[in-house]
Amino acid sequence: MTLKDTTSATPLPGPGDHSDDRFDDRRMETIMGRLLQAGVLLASTVVLLGGVLYLKAHAGTPVNYRTFTGEAANLRYPARLLSLLKTGEPAAIVQLGILLLIATPVARVVFAVIGFAIERDRLYVVISLIVLAVLTFSLLH
Repeated sequence: MTLKDTTSATPLPGPGDHSDDRFDDRRMETIMGRLLQAGVLLASTVVLLGGVLYLKAHAGTPVNYRTFTGEAANLRYPARLLSLLKTGEPAAIVQLGILLLIATPVARVVFAVIGFAIERDRLYVVISLIVLAVLTFSLLH
């Protein structure tokens, strides 16, 4: 018998291979990592786009560094922000990118709650819900 006769024709699963449909910790970590990467990349792209548009729109505007002027009141409220986004306001696009960046870890915690619920790990579901409650409270107050 030769060595070829005793080897299996199917390759061994590697660390990134999820050929089975089980939802385990490794798959959950991979999905969470991709979620965080996608959220940060999306937020960065939106902020970059808004920044470029802002610089293009305000290229010739003189800047007064003696007085501080904060963000416009319209940018502080999501309902008003949506109306500015419809008009293509560059500062609103930057603000949207910042909101997306803030929403990324919140989405990760929501996914963790769902993932731990699928795994039927009650302790981690409760812990993740507490973390989500703390995040929500801190964002709203």
